[in-house]
Amino acid sequence: MPEDSTGNPSVIALVSHSCRLYATKMQQRLQKLIAVAGLASRRHAEEMITAGQVSVNGKVVTELGTKADPASDHIKVKGRLINPLIEHQEKLYILLNKPRGYLSSMADPEGRPLVTELIPAALGRLYPVGRLDFNSEGLLLLTNDGELTNIVTAAKNRIAKVYQVKVKGLPPDHAIERLRRGIAIGERERTKPAEVKKLRSSDENAWFEITLHEGRNQQIRRMFDAIGHSVTKLKRTQIGPLDDKRLALGEWRSLTPVEVRRLRSASAGRTTPPVRPKAKPRRSSARKARSRF
Repeated sequence: MPEDSTGNPSVIALVSHSCRLYATKMQQRLQKLIAVAGLASRRHAEEMITAGQVSVNGKVVTELGTKADPASDHIKVKGRLINPLIEHQEKLYILLNKPRGYLSSMADPEGRPLVTELIPAALGRLYPVGRLDFNSEGLLLLTNDGELTNIVTAAKNRIAKVYQVKVKGLPPDHAIERLRRGIAIGERERTKPAEVKKLRSSDENAWFEITLHEGRNQQIRRMFDAIGHSVTKLKRTQIGPLDDKRLALGEWRSLTPVEVRRLRSASAGRTTPPVRPKAKPRRSSARKARSRF
């Protein structure tokens, strides 16, 4: 840095240095800005970037890690300017008790029912957080907050998800222990350790409570398939600190500010008592759902 006659940094040099630091601070990675705009999670935003769907100041960007400043750069996704979305995005957080027979997606080429059909269109474009497959039921978050989506779904944060599972037959103890330690469910694919608690059993079936800290595609079904006992029913009962037994199938409600704060802080596998909601559940206009669990 240039110095004055006393050997100290000159005022001009200090101002210039401060401006450069400020400019660097204002710049953020594109995938984060896209998530802040509510268009996608960070992971999906990265796919958009590498697919050439993002441009900055008229130039297509495909390199991950590229930064931009929404105050001075024009950022477009699929030709749409997202700067106003970044500035004015109102964050919404919806907890839905998903029935079976709905797809946790924004679209489906086969025309199957979508979870977004269970909430009012007036809420705007909200995205499912994580996976809950077509034949499963239970708690599902929907939001336009890409940052929160990244917190909940990133494996490194180890946000606990709790499930109740009914399986065919009676798995022996040594097979359940394999699930607890982690098990191969595909080529070069192995699950991380899981908490498995037996709830009850009959002559033909057994029920378990499973706690996962990761979210692979149809993970629990594939885990039990690997020990020769297929899942017949699956229900998610808790996401981090969120647990709402009063929320009937097909009903939804907004998260409280306290729930949002606790969900953001529920990382590194920390367990926190469920938040007891005060928000009144709301029934979807879709067909009435009934739990078969």
